[in-house]
Amino acid sequence: MTKTPLLNWIKKDEAASPAETVDHARRQLVRGALAAGALAGLPLAGCGGGDGGGDGGDDGGPRVAVVFSHGVASGDPLSDRVILWTRVLAQDAADTRDVPVTWEVASDAAFGTLVARGSATARAAGDFCVKVDATGLQPGTRYWYRFKAYQAVSTVGRAKTLPTGDVAQAKLAVFSCANYPTGYFNVYAEAARRAEAEGYDLAVHLGDYLYEYGPGQYASGNAQALGRVVEPQQEIVVLADYRRRYAQYRSDADLQRLHALLPMIAVWDDHEIANDAWLGGAQNHQPATEGDFAARRAAAVQAWHEWLPVRDDADPLTTYRGFDFGSLMSLHMLDTRVIARSEQLDYADYLGVSGLDSGRFQADMARADRTLLGATQDQWLQARLQASTATWQVLGQQVLMGRMDIPSPILFEANAPGTGVTVSQYAAIVAKAQNDPASLTPQEQAVLNAPSLPYNLDAWDGYPVARETLLGAARQLDKNLVVLAGDTHNAWANDLLDGANRQVGVEFATSSVTSPGFEEYLPNEDPQQLAGALTQLIGPLVYADTSRRGYMVITATAAECRCDWIFVSTILSRDYTASLAQSLRTLPGAGQRRLVAV
Repeated sequence: MTKTPLLNWIKKDEAASPAETVDHARRQLVRGALAAGALAGLPLAGCGGGDGGGDGGDDGGPRVAVVFSHGVASGDPLSDRVILWTRVLAQDAADTRDVPVTWEVASDAAFGTLVARGSATARAAGDFCVKVDATGLQPGTRYWYRFKAYQAVSTVGRAKTLPTGDVAQAKLAVFSCANYPTGYFNVYAEAARRAEAEGYDLAVHLGDYLYEYGPGQYASGNAQALGRVVEPQQEIVVLADYRRRYAQYRSDADLQRLHALLPMIAVWDDHEIANDAWLGGAQNHQPATEGDFAARRAAAVQAWHEWLPVRDDADPLTTYRGFDFGSLMSLHMLDTRVIARSEQLDYADYLGVSGLDSGRFQADMARADRTLLGATQDQWLQARLQASTATWQVLGQQVLMGRMDIPSPILFEANAPGTGVTVSQYAAIVAKAQNDPASLTPQEQAVLNAPSLPYNLDAWDGYPVARETLLGAARQLDKNLVVLAGDTHNAWANDLLDGANRQVGVEFATSSVTSPGFEEYLPNEDPQQLAGALTQLIGPLVYADTSRRGYMVITATAAECRCDWIFVSTILSRDYTASLAQSLRTLPGAGQRRLVAV
């Protein structure tokens, strides 16, 4: 979700043709190969010279000069298998023939002992992306993999299968919201740098892996100076557009290195399709100029499946799936965005000359038919929760689940400046009420007496009945619930309370890779004071950071589930520093499922 209620984008650009996209991709081959070669410590892909052995994907026909233009990736690991991904193109832009590819998995970096190998084909119909499911692997084991096509050899990637039995620890690096034109992917670079030393098992991406906007439409003020103007230079709407945007993102050396080092488990959010998407449309989709939303969604979904190392379902819209880390943790990846979400409510529809029509708003909020997961996914999740005996039940999903009610005058001011009060002004009125209540004006009394409302109706706050259903199931099943969230571009930690204010679990929410947070939308607020005020105003909120870019590290053991927030100092320069900003944990067992300091 693009986190400002005032951003309404206008799109008039035409889509690129498929032929234009393929030609453009080949014009970027040299740059892509150099980016792949920048993966320090991993072998460079080549367009000749071979490796001195094997068929290199040679089918006996004419040899073709090819390049592995976008590195390698792995994903969706299970205990005996993992998805492997690459992309290979002929250097000749006019050559659109299929490219035969072989793949190898080894138990050592030198590929002295191969444990699995096979063949695949890079086809124009799949944007020359290759995905294979490497099976027959051992649990909890690290492997090395590579691809060959004719005489070219890809960079080497590392993958790790999920463990079984008694598992001592699982460590996940969690990301969300990477807008290419906003700045460099230093967050990915930092995670890749720490991956080996700190023992990350895998990466989890909670969505907004890319953004659909055209140049200048969203958080692009520095794009020209940084050399990160989006391609194609228009909002992406059709399949060729989405493919070209993925190709640009995946040309980034920092993202390539992260993919090469860690298997990734990913779900989509809205920007993989269009801002504030729901089952039947999106805020950033105008049928009159951009055509049928279902057609756009199908194109976006196809490109996502082509470019992400995810295990495909028979229904491409079904992306909810489970991953088990032995006795320690069950990770349930959810789709709160596309498959069943009811349309978001909008405060503007309830505002009149006399203010908010609270009765009508609350009635709509209480509707039981407004859903995020839908009945089928909800039943799947409840069955998974009931069947799992793992210590931790972790939900990997897109949007904030914690209750984030703020005083309505602050909310109205954020939506329409001049109609309410800022956070700082509200804090001053509260202080005045505490120190000299007799001096409060009628207007200040009205501000203090105004009701609190959810700040973000695109999150679970806008679907309270659906949230209550999920929390009720976790509480009834007596599960240790940990929710992961992204989407807002800010970092949060919430105690999860049900409607009766009973503690059910905790939520760890990551900041963004690059997308701006409240520091852009509330520029007059001091970030530290704003975070402090929000934790005071919002009862279940324990931690907030509203101005820095970063990621989370989730470390689960039998004794605790811990979150560390890692932030980078800048995304506007390749030179940056990184720091551990906060650490919180939760403990297993009834009565202990709350956030506590480390």
